[in-house]
Amino acid sequence: MRRGLVHVLAWLLATGAAVTLSWWGVHTVMAGTAYAPPRALPVVGAGSPTTRATSATAPVAPSPHRPSRSHPASPSASPSPTATVRRSPGPSSSPTPSGKVKAYDTDGGHAVFELGAADATLVSATPGTGWSMQVWKTATWIRVEFSRGTDRVSVFCTWHDGPPHVEIGTY
Repeated sequence: MRRGLVHVLAWLLATGAAVTLSWWGVHTVMAGTAYAPPRALPVVGAGSPTTRATSATAPVAPSPHRPSRSHPASPSASPSPTATVRRSPGPSSSPTPSGKVKAYDTDGGHAVFELGAADATLVSATPGTGWSMQVWKTATWIRVEFSRGTDRVSVFCTWHDGPPHVEIGTY
């Protein structure tokens, strides 16, 4: 009986030490990590077939696991001859204290911008199923590119020569 009790006590001590060590390791790693709370957007015209409910998160940055280009593309660079570029009014928009939030649906994914009087902010970008995404930001423009194989869809938001405007290009 006494031998069984010693084994149970040894097992409890070893398990407690392992749990404590694991918790301490995870806590140490996670302590320096900051998570921004999600930012919800109001849904306008939820019954409309052209709108899509959107849950926005903090601005999306290129993933460190995806290869990035060494030179981001300039919005002033002309698209390839087979490219189509169109200016798109977003299917849904809603006012905020600092500007208008507009959502843009493309074949490659969904991009949401907050458009102010003289600048813009990327609220969220979500690639469609089977698509990947990259984001470039400068002081006067933001580019979100969705890609799948050789297909590319770029959403450019520029404000260098006036109020922000968005162009969608399919390459």
